[in-house]
Amino acid sequence: MNIVVLMKQVPDTYAERRLSPSDNTLDRAGVDAVINEIDEYAIEEGLLLKEAHGGEVTILTMGPDRATESIRKALSMGADKGVHVVDEALHGSCAITTAKVLAKALGTLEYDLVIAGSEATDSRLSVVPALLSEALGVPQLSGARKVTVDGSDITIERATETGFARVQASGPAVVSVVEKINEPRYPSFKGIMAAKSKPVQQLSLSDLGIGADEVGLAASTTTVQSFEQAPPRAAGTVVKDEGNGGSAIAEYLASKKLI
Repeated sequence: MNIVVLMKQVPDTYAERRLSPSDNTLDRAGVDAVINEIDEYAIEEGLLLKEAHGGEVTILTMGPDRATESIRKALSMGADKGVHVVDEALHGSCAITTAKVLAKALGTLEYDLVIAGSEATDSRLSVVPALLSEALGVPQLSGARKVTVDGSDITIERATETGFARVQASGPAVVSVVEKINEPRYPSFKGIMAAKSKPVQQLSLSDLGIGADEVGLAASTTTVQSFEQAPPRAAGTVVKDEGNGGSAIAEYLASKKLI
């Protein structure tokens, strides 16, 4: 079974993230970068399916040069190889363009299953897996908390507010997973050493037959028109209970038009 896991490198969620004043895009260079948290669950699920059914796991990412660091970490977890789509013209690409580029990159690979995290912590759009399945013309199974494979049949348990729904499709398919699906493994020392020699293929836009004018900020369907720094947090209001605590809180909330 050939499994491709989509992985995105994002700014560390514990770091202070900013927009760049030059083009209103996320300043990725000024903060530490990590694997998108839910993508680690996607990687783990790919590895578990490989261990159960054989085959190989390929990590596919689109991002700047430094995204190679995250690919190497994914390889140290146990993935077999990486594909890195990197081109300066991709800077500022929207979700639709990203899905288009990833679909082109997948066209260079053999795959039975594509696994992705349900969302990225830097955008929170949760649309790339659906856009990708549309671009590839294959089924999408979203919000998986469990994945089982039987031949070409792929079944997931989709997490819902009241429990789960069982959804099935024939592969190849795109599956997006949630954080309840497993517990990602830590890279072992042996895995870290082995990752250094695993192949990582770089693809440019020209390799994929995509023009530079089709991607990037100029071709983006969404843009940030302007932004302002958040104002400093104001001092809080302390309500002392001197026998009238309840009414004092109610008066305060009413003054803020919260009740």
